[in-house]
Amino acid sequence: MIPTTKPLVIITGASSGIGAATARAFAASGYPLLLLARRLSDMQAMNLPNAICRKVDVLDRDALKSAVAEAEAEYGPAEILINNAGIMLNGDPTKQSPEEWDRMIDVNLKGVMNGIHAVLPAMVARESGTIVNIGSIAGRKTFDAHSVYCGTKFGVHAITETIREEVSQKNVRLITLAPGMVATELVSHSTDDAAKTGWLAYAESIGGALLPEDIAEAILYACQAPQRVCIREIVICPTRQQP
Repeated sequence: MIPTTKPLVIITGASSGIGAATARAFAASGYPLLLLARRLSDMQAMNLPNAICRKVDVLDRDALKSAVAEAEAEYGPAEILINNAGIMLNGDPTKQSPEEWDRMIDVNLKGVMNGIHAVLPAMVARESGTIVNIGSIAGRKTFDAHSVYCGTKFGVHAITETIREEVSQKNVRLITLAPGMVATELVSHSTDDAAKTGWLAYAESIGGALLPEDIAEAILYACQAPQRVCIREIVICPTRQQP
């Protein structure tokens, strides 16, 4: 353990993509970390200082709370939560399986709420804390073959803003980070080849998607603002992305 005076940061979905890039950004700035994902070896392979890595599914409330308690015993109260875990299963709504709808609703909505539930009461009690929920441009406008995914991300935006209003007088910040096209493995989750091919073709047509590191820097910026400053929403897309 390297001595640090900075507070604990929790990141879900930390094994790849935006979560892993955000972990590296906060580690480079000296924050201790609790990294949570289903792929433990990928988190451990980053070999970040002051990082506790735990194999936790965000739908497992007990495991999530247990990991938070363990990390707080080591590094003190969790001051920042990055609710990043998510899944995108694009598809034709007349053909997509209800099981895929369930997976997106569970992870993208219930997973976010489970993360909030694990840290928000303590943040409100001590009147300090920041929660960043990863939404999407698909939580601000609709896209073909994204019907249920859009629904979950519209939900993330609504949940974040509603709770922000409810806890703002307790000096707790909630931030929605809404990325456009980002080059992560998220698109590979889709089982609809046409939807997947269309996403990749459009990304290529605009000169490429954003990098996970672009999103990580925006998250770090918002979190490092003084506690009196709440950057309520950041929408970040490739310059050439039109919608």
